[in-house]
Amino acid sequence: MAKKQLLIVAHAPSENTRKLVQAVLKGAGHEDIDAVEAVWKPPLETQPDDVLNADAIILGTTENLGYMSGALKDFFDRCYYPVLEKKQGLPCALYVRAGHDGTGTLRAVKTIVTGLRWQWVQDPLLLKGDWQEDFIAQAEDLGLYMAAGLDAQIF
Repeated sequence: MAKKQLLIVAHAPSENTRKLVQAVLKGAGHEDIDAVEAVWKPPLETQPDDVLNADAIILGTTENLGYMSGALKDFFDRCYYPVLEKKQGLPCALYVRAGHDGTGTLRAVKTIVTGLRWQWVQDPLLLKGDWQEDFIAQAEDLGLYMAAGLDAQIF
């Protein structure tokens, strides 16, 4: 039986944001999860076929000038129409590493995801303010939750 694919499209331009990606991958790779393969692709490298082959997606972005990263916006610009009709209902989640409040970033991503008709499976994870080591555990929990949901065929 083929494994389900959890696609992680996350912008990770710094050491701390790379720690977040690694934490999501660690959670998704939990030893009790057998039927899921987690794959990280930076937004600038992600192609429509990557989304078309995914069974669920986690989006990750930094807050840049009150908006999502340019790299994640580029991903949406290139992939929106090629996946629009084919991936409606795709289970998705989001984490935002925000130096400020993250509200503009959340609003922008939610608007695009609503247009794609993807299915939120949990509230976005907003990691705001100064860096906290607890952000890593929260990101790991996000990866675990998404992979466990796919593994158990909840979504």
